Amino acid sequence: MQVCKFFLSSHEICVPLQSIKNFVQVRRYLYIILPIVCLLLGLFGWLASRYYFSRVCNFRSMDGEMHGYYVYPGASVDSVLALVMADYEVLSLSSFRSECERQQAKTFKEGYYRLPAQLGSRSLVYRMRTGAQTPVRLSFNRNIRTNQQLASRLSKQLLLDSTAIVTKLESSDYMAQYGLTPQTALCLFLPNTYEVYWSMSVDALFERFHREYTKFWSEERLAKAKAIGLTPPEVYTLASIVASETNRVDEHATIAGLYINRLRKGMLLQACPTAVYASGNFALKRVLKKHIEFDSPYNTYKYLGLPPGPIRCVEASVLDSVLNYKPSKYLYMCANPDFSGTHVFSSTYAEHSAVARRYQRALNQRRIR
Repeated sequence: MQVCKFFLSSHEICVPLQSIKNFVQVRRYLYIILPIVCLLLGLFGWLASRYYFSRVCNFRSMDGEMHGYYVYPGASVDSVLALVMADYEVLSLSSFRSECERQQAKTFKEGYYRLPAQLGSRSLVYRMRTGAQTPVRLSFNRNIRTNQQLASRLSKQLLLDSTAIVTKLESSDYMAQYGLTPQTALCLFLPNTYEVYWSMSVDALFERFHREYTKFWSEERLAKAKAIGLTPPEVYTLASIVASETNRVDEHATIAGLYINRLRKGMLLQACPTAVYASGNFALKRVLKKHIEFDSPYNTYKYLGLPPGPIRCVEASVLDSVLNYKPSKYLYMCANPDFSGTHVFSSTYAEHSAVARRYQRALNQRRIR
């Protein structure tokens, strides 16, 4: 065996020559392998970062919370990016740009988009390119009195012009498909909170409320309305009067029964809320003679039966109070002179007149005009 001798101080070290040759050969291979390994590791890291930015996280919320954005029609990629960057840290702009090019996204679709605390470029671009938006909450209450007020309230919460909504509400042909008229159009809308898409069309809006309308008017409720002798729009109209008379839920069924008695007897309803509605002054606190003499089909002091349509929007609970009215012999009602918010109900005009005189004196004492 060939050996190489090395002398360290007084010691002699013998190393086989073949071992030296092997070491030199391995070292030569390392010069070739290490660059390849480094290249592969670099490539892997690049691919991993691309995957991470694209699929996992390229947009990170600065406060760790979700954020929502309203994207209007024709919004450019850059305008939306600027909007998002107010709340999110962008880890790689090049990843976002590349994703936009890959998905051929030059503009984003209108809609409301609620983004998680972190998401990748692919998810954000896909959502806004395809219009995969988040539902918004649409709500309105019983204080809506006219088609114009309803349209205004809805348009403030949706990407819709109030004129477009009013046009549908005031169209006899359009409302006929729902079995309604411009006067009874409010009957389609039950005050509540609904989940809808912010960029929905006017037709989609009406279809949504028609589904809710159909769901409410079950066979059982239709049967109750028929037993009373009223159609669904007439039930809604009567309920709108009941709801306008008081906020006392415990009196709704009694007041409904009183007006049903008057309808069956062919008496004028003489409901003060209808005179207020006819006057157009919804803030009116005291109904005077000039108000009940105002000539309008909505004034039940002058015209028999129910008015042409509801005088306000009505919750489902009030409709049920009418459908499940409380039978009685009451024909008259007057606000309680003690101003407790309740009413005094009477079966005869003499009883009613006595209560009404006390109430008028109470009004005068408080100087309510």
